[in-house]
Amino acid sequence: MKILNIFFILISLVLFSSCNDDFLQRPPLDQVTSLHYFKTPNDLKAYVNQFYSASMFPKYNDHGNDFDSDNQVGPNPDVRLQGTRTVITSGSISFGSVRAINYFFDHYRAVEENHSLDEYKQYLGEAHFFKALIYFNLLRTYGDIQWLDKELGTSSPELYSPRDPREAVADNIIASLDTAAMYLSAEKGRGSGRINKWIALLVQSRVALYEGSWEKYHAGTPFAAASPKPEKYFGIAAEAASKIIASGVYDIYSTGKPDADYRNLFILRTYASNPEVLFWREYNNDLSRGEAAFTNTRNYYMIAPQGKTISKQLADSYLCLDGKPTGVSPQFKGYESLTTEKQNRDPRFYQTIATPSEVWTIQQDGAIHYYSELYNDINTSARFNAPSGYIILKGYNPDLKYHVSQYEETPSILFRYAEVLLNYAEAKAELGQLTQADIDISIKKLRDRAGMPNLILSDITADPAWDFPDLSPAINEIRRERRVELSLEGFRWDDIARWAAADELITGKRPKGMKASQLKTNTFPVDENGFLDPYRNAMPNGYGFKTDRDYLTSIPVSELVLNPSLTQNPGW
Repeated sequence: MKILNIFFILISLVLFSSCNDDFLQRPPLDQVTSLHYFKTPNDLKAYVNQFYSASMFPKYNDHGNDFDSDNQVGPNPDVRLQGTRTVITSGSISFGSVRAINYFFDHYRAVEENHSLDEYKQYLGEAHFFKALIYFNLLRTYGDIQWLDKELGTSSPELYSPRDPREAVADNIIASLDTAAMYLSAEKGRGSGRINKWIALLVQSRVALYEGSWEKYHAGTPFAAASPKPEKYFGIAAEAASKIIASGVYDIYSTGKPDADYRNLFILRTYASNPEVLFWREYNNDLSRGEAAFTNTRNYYMIAPQGKTISKQLADSYLCLDGKPTGVSPQFKGYESLTTEKQNRDPRFYQTIATPSEVWTIQQDGAIHYYSELYNDINTSARFNAPSGYIILKGYNPDLKYHVSQYEETPSILFRYAEVLLNYAEAKAELGQLTQADIDISIKKLRDRAGMPNLILSDITADPAWDFPDLSPAINEIRRERRVELSLEGFRWDDIARWAAADELITGKRPKGMKASQLKTNTFPVDENGFLDPYRNAMPNGYGFKTDRDYLTSIPVSELVLNPSLTQNPGW
């Protein structure tokens, strides 16, 4: 595909200072042009610093990151889920980051003349890691994509080559992460400076699980891989995750308080010594006050819902304290109010969803307000718009002494150990190799923190509302655990896409909300059973997601004109 920037003068690359490892806290301080010749390990360090960016490691957005899925309900339906996206006619696929990382590989060996590998292998490992991450983003967006191994000029024939099969790209990504893990430091560190070996292995487990699932569940569809080998990728995912587990470097954060630990994990002031967090973005007003890319507005703007809420579909996923789903558990108390709905539920329910008795704000003068006040004022105004009624609590600290309008300091978690455990359990289940011992070192740890009973493979209670009744009970429950544990962290769309699950979860469906009768006032539509139905008028027939088109983004038409070897994605 055409790299738009190639047809211009060689771009200068904005880099971070090479003098401080904790550059996630700092704005760009230096520049190195593409005419720069690497001479020292410090030059390599300075060059790869540019990839520690907000685009490579997106920060946790206000009110969560699952709006393009069935987990959240925003002010308006998501355009991808609606099926209303149109073919991109102009522009290009952004290969600027590919070109930038390939420049590193084309020139880094100049350092070998006066320096040993041990002096610069960390930065070589980082370059392999970032190339893998760049390409994984392209793979998820476009599917088959060109794999480019060198910096290209305007006349390079590779610019006009066809797309490489997705499985070939996935293999190259996984190989890059193998190399990254070989070179990167195995030290845990404080987690907000440079990446390490274990982060590379986590991403490898994520990539392999994604590709294995895609190849298995998209088989026989327009998105099928040319030479599918899903078991190969599930094996890689399980192996990468097992290496992290076996290392003992990380563990689940817990203080023995199941009613608070899950929530508290996301509102801590630092993760420097946290056992669960592999990598996090630190915000410090003293270092970066006023720099938009290095401050976090999350907590301040979560004081009110502002149109961003949780779906009933997610709320219903939480089990009861007996480990059984709400549809069959005698412990479930019904939907008449949030107070009854949260009773006897997985404590992650009320540590994710704000209930009326929860503290809403602690003002600067010490005055305490409760969510019961907020629920009395839910309406369609910009500030108190709560389409589903389920207001997000996860990630919010009501103590406003920590928060000011533009300069929030609450850090953001980028990678955490819980994902490792979930990737491992799912990969083993997909391989048909899942044992109770596997559950005990993975799912059990997450449930122990929440005070929930363990998942016993020989005694799984059938759920009449399972999303995937054609799949095994184990896979259904592991997918449930993943949804609950990783809710609002940006995983849900990727899970729906790789499972080819839009037909079960999205197409023809609408997100629902809480029982409307418990609200003092309500201006949102209500369904025939009395639940909020916020998109009823906008989507009377539900989401229009096209399962033969919308899993991938269209290739811009302008690219197809410039490169006749390219083909358009299915359905576009």
